Amino acid sequence: MNNTLKKIALIGQPNVGKSSLFNRIAQKRIAIVSDLAGTTRDIRKHEVEILDKKALMLDTGGIDETNDAIFSNVKRKAIETAKEADIILFMVDGKNIPDDKDKELFYELQRLGKELALIVNKIDNDKELERLWEFFEFGISDENLFGMSVSHNRGTKNLFEWIYKHLPDNENAGEEVLEASVQEPEELTDEEALELKRQLEEESNKDIRVGIIGRVNVGKSSILNAITGQERSVVSPIAGTTIDPVDETFVYAEKNVTFVDTAGLRRRGSIDGIEKYALMRTREMLDKANVALLVLDASTGLTDLDEKISGLVDEYGLGTIIVLNKWDENMETFKKMEEQIRGRFKFLYYAPIIAVSAKTGRSIDRLKDKIIEIHSNYTQRIPTSALNRVIENAVIRHALPSPNGCYLRIYYSTQFATKPPKIALIMNRPTMLHFSYKRYLINFLRSNFNFEGCPIHIIARGKNDKMGDEEYLKED
Repeated sequence: MNNTLKKIALIGQPNVGKSSLFNRIAQKRIAIVSDLAGTTRDIRKHEVEILDKKALMLDTGGIDETNDAIFSNVKRKAIETAKEADIILFMVDGKNIPDDKDKELFYELQRLGKELALIVNKIDNDKELERLWEFFEFGISDENLFGMSVSHNRGTKNLFEWIYKHLPDNENAGEEVLEASVQEPEELTDEEALELKRQLEEESNKDIRVGIIGRVNVGKSSILNAITGQERSVVSPIAGTTIDPVDETFVYAEKNVTFVDTAGLRRRGSIDGIEKYALMRTREMLDKANVALLVLDASTGLTDLDEKISGLVDEYGLGTIIVLNKWDENMETFKKMEEQIRGRFKFLYYAPIIAVSAKTGRSIDRLKDKIIEIHSNYTQRIPTSALNRVIENAVIRHALPSPNGCYLRIYYSTQFATKPPKIALIMNRPTMLHFSYKRYLINFLRSNFNFEGCPIHIIARGKNDKMGDEEYLKED
């Protein structure tokens, strides 16, 4: 690797889109080529070329301002990398208002005296450009502030031009080359976009984020301790809000399993408006998770609050396991309890039910294995050929309806998203496909593929319809 190249450091808090920008600049998925961090969060180095000018791109771990040693180390390494760099790209989330943490980090980087750009990501349309004015309070000049949407390849031209201007000239570069360098990067073809999406999913699927939810006193903390107690390899308290959320991580089956926002599980004492509090915390937790453990107390029976909380799981479309805690009864009794649960939580028919005892450790290992399995189902992508074959068999077995004498036809089907699995049916009259036939297709898919524990979304589309923003590629 050429050590004489100018170095570009990409800095920012987690989940602002750094990985997407890194891949956009590098024009392909980049493997980790240098572990500078010495922790679970790595710094990636890759030689990039913007037309005729080469540079060394450094992608640092997300900076998260906490007292935890692990994340303090990430920040320290990121700042050290910025000091060594010639150009710094500081990235923030344009969906949120500027916060004091971002400003503090930006001012610290500004004091280094390097070429510094402030990138406001996730500006997806012209209306959202108005939000860009809020970020001038950082004290940044207009030419160094960039509003863009990396995932939509929107607004990246100006940043590429700015980077190009601050890289040393290639002695062979002429005016023609310079003119070409500032052209808008080519839009990805559908095939390239799908491949990039799959590659990014592959990276993110290494980590499992689990929310343990349920009403108070059902044993959520006990289950957390039972699961992490023996195999815990990393324990990371992450404080950052007024309610001090804590993430706890351990390694199991070669996966990083993180239990999100566990501070709420540990709270004790009488709380006014407990029902409202429980629902509020559940929403916060589910927003961060991709697998939910819905914990029920087998010793007290089901309540209305159990039902409300379980409804949120369905709303967020997560991989789900129903956990019956405090269980010490026989199988015959379990079958009766299972019938009650299935009758009350019909919308979670796809979720497995596991009876455990956090106190004795009964079935805890089985629960850990099930978390891995459900996450695998939740993130799987069915090959298009196999999917179309199954959909064709389903239509042969039960023909498409003909509402008002209209002939319906499915041209082909494709899975366009995971987490949860989303399948598009490309057809001639998409608005006329009845929900009951979608339900039939979902059940048929479940009988052919392992989708246990996760919802399946089927969306009917015309040949020329485009996916909505909510169906577009997610960023890091």
